[in-house]
Amino acid sequence: MIAGIELAKACALAADENKAEDIKVLDVRGLSPITDFIVICSGTSMPHLKAIMRDIGTNVQEKHDEQPNSSDGNPDARWVVLDYVDVMVHIMLEDMRELYALEDLWESAALVEWEAKETEK
Repeated sequence: MIAGIELAKACALAADENKAEDIKVLDVRGLSPITDFIVICSGTSMPHLKAIMRDIGTNVQEKHDEQPNSSDGNPDARWVVLDYVDVMVHIMLEDMRELYALEDLWESAALVEWEAKETEK
């Protein structure tokens, strides 16, 4: 079983591989009774949200043998959540992200550093 922080980083990397935007990993241990880490990222369209959601699930399953316990929302609703228990992944269109301002809600959470893949030039 992969540790929560490593799972959060794996989800962020999988989102990055699918060109998700503005990826943040928040450490909410001690702040949230529900989860330890929150990954927040943006997609540019509903098909992009679907692709990010699909590829995070597939990538994390293949590389770390972890599946989300559940998923909630619908790409057509512009916001989906993957629940890995210790990690909650929020994939949103930018307008929903601005409206619900999860980073502001969890402003006292520590920002976790993760390494994005270099983009080819």
